[in-house]
Amino acid sequence: MSGSVVDDRTARAAWSALVEPGDQVAGALVRVLGAGQALAWLRRSAGAGAATGQGPSAQAWSELEERGGELGLTGRDAVGRALERWAPRLARVSGAELLGTIDLAARAGAQVVVPGDPLWPRGLDALGPAAPLCLWVRGQVPALRRSVALVGARASTSYGERVAFDLADGIARLDGCVVSGGAYGIDASAHRGALSAGGPTVVVLAGGVDRSYPAGNARLVERTVVDGGAVLAEVPPGAAPTKSRFLQRNRLIAAMTSATVVVEAAWRSGALSTAHHAARLLRPVGAVPGPVTSVASAGVHRLLREGVAVCVTDAAEVMELAGVAGVDLAPTPDDADGPGSGATR
Repeated sequence: MSGSVVDDRTARAAWSALVEPGDQVAGALVRVLGAGQALAWLRRSAGAGAATGQGPSAQAWSELEERGGELGLTGRDAVGRALERWAPRLARVSGAELLGTIDLAARAGAQVVVPGDPLWPRGLDALGPAAPLCLWVRGQVPALRRSVALVGARASTSYGERVAFDLADGIARLDGCVVSGGAYGIDASAHRGALSAGGPTVVVLAGGVDRSYPAGNARLVERTVVDGGAVLAEVPPGAAPTKSRFLQRNRLIAAMTSATVVVEAAWRSGALSTAHHAARLLRPVGAVPGPVTSVASAGVHRLLREGVAVCVTDAAEVMELAGVAGVDLAPTPDDADGPGSGATR
């Protein structure tokens, strides 16, 4: 293919500014052509389409299908509609704009991490074409082999916050890593619990890593980085969190961890989407029961009733889900030192 082609890392950074998280057409295009070649093909095709009003030329379609196989009418229609979505954003990934974004990331202490890098969470590869094209990372992503997504409601109760804190504290003491979304409520309690035990934790944001959202958790986010954890996002610095980006962020939390545990969630809580993403990826899902009269636990009980999750009540049971099968077994009551051993205090 002719045209200007940039290196893979820079091209993936450009794609992260160009498309919305989870765009499977972009993911498939990058897999077929490579990030740099795909970006060059897009620029040529969008330019030709704008000039003729007819979309990619016959030569452009031929170039694409030589590498990816026949698209058919349905495939061409999907790519054509994607080009219409992406074309208005092409200006923001021009040379100057992209360099400005990378400079903003550097000033925020962030780096671009791509598949194959040591800091890349390998679990993300299970998302296929919906996997992030790159990650913008502050800090150091810890080992995620024994990691737990600990999620739940923003409008949490004191019961839920205490349980989340104690579970995270116990998980960290059992050499696990806690991953969550940095929000108020259960997320924040989970991060604080892990940090209290001296363990690393990972905050996955829906917006850029240069801005903490919510702002009230800014100090918590900074402590995460200072204490050996990481803050990451798939959108570039400067990007604002939106409703769709919050929902897409949940798939990252589920994919990069060994198991997902929902502590507290109302009937339509966004935390349930994380649990369902994990279930679709065949990752274990746990749920902490609450009072049957509590609206804040209605979604958790729904997961249990529908068989999506298993009941967990302490850190040992959580690590049985996230750890090595047959090795990280929770102690039986006869083996335990007492009620709640290895978990809540």
